[in-house]
Amino acid sequence: MKKYLQMPFSTREYMLSKDFELFYYNDKHITPLKEHSHKYYEFYFFLGGEVSITIQNQTYSLQKGDMILLPPSVKHYITIHNPEAPYQRFVFWITSDFAEELGHTSSDYVYLLKHSNENKQYIYHFDTITFNTIQSKLFLISDEIHFQHFGKDLKLSLATKDLILHLSRVVYETVHPHVTKEQKGLFEKLIDYINEHLDEDLSLEHLAKLFFVNKYHIAHLFKEKYGLPLHQYVIKKRLALCKDAILNNAEISELYLLCGFSDYSSFYRAFKKEYGLSPKEYKSQYLKFDKISSK
Repeated sequence: MKKYLQMPFSTREYMLSKDFELFYYNDKHITPLKEHSHKYYEFYFFLGGEVSITIQNQTYSLQKGDMILLPPSVKHYITIHNPEAPYQRFVFWITSDFAEELGHTSSDYVYLLKHSNENKQYIYHFDTITFNTIQSKLFLISDEIHFQHFGKDLKLSLATKDLILHLSRVVYETVHPHVTKEQKGLFEKLIDYINEHLDEDLSLEHLAKLFFVNKYHIAHLFKEKYGLPLHQYVIKKRLALCKDAILNNAEISELYLLCGFSDYSSFYRAFKKEYGLSPKEYKSQYLKFDKISSK
């Protein structure tokens, strides 16, 4: 575990951010909070310790790989059974307003939140591979919080939304096992990978090595399914991601690198060809329309 991520345990039960907050705790001999609830959503990723959690008067023993999702007003408290064992967890808070905003963008973002609320399911256990993937996304967000990287605010926004959508996808595929990745064909797996790695190398050669297939077979699949070469499909997906980020007030000058374009000029040309406007013109038009709509 990256030690610089560790934070002193805080008993604060209110949010300072209007959107989200993330904490990593690793401590011993702490005094747990009494039964309480929050006005926000609390995601709790259990990494280690001898701990149980009581939610709405029902007690659950925790093991590494467990995620607890506590919607607003759900009462809960932690019991530490061995204060000598390091108690490790990530705690992720999101406001109800932020969740509502995500839901307006796409209902897929809030599938997990609705599932937990409607089914009163608060505990989710993930296998090692799945939980490690989730941890890597939490590390990414934590790194962005702790350091002043180029494009920090945009990367934080994108990484946070990616985490929330990923969790919804994992739970959806658990609830609907007939669409799990193991049962998907090569094309569906390729699409999933592309959507999750738009800022990385997505060349035919790279995908062919990754999926152990001939690059010409991949090229044929995309031509057959979409009538497009792979690189054109990838560009369209990257541009869609850029467009969404622009509408979320991302800095255009920083955007192209985070969406997988090697330089601004290629991003500019591709964006204008796809949408008929430059990125700045597109943002200006959107803001103008938004002001008219608000009136």
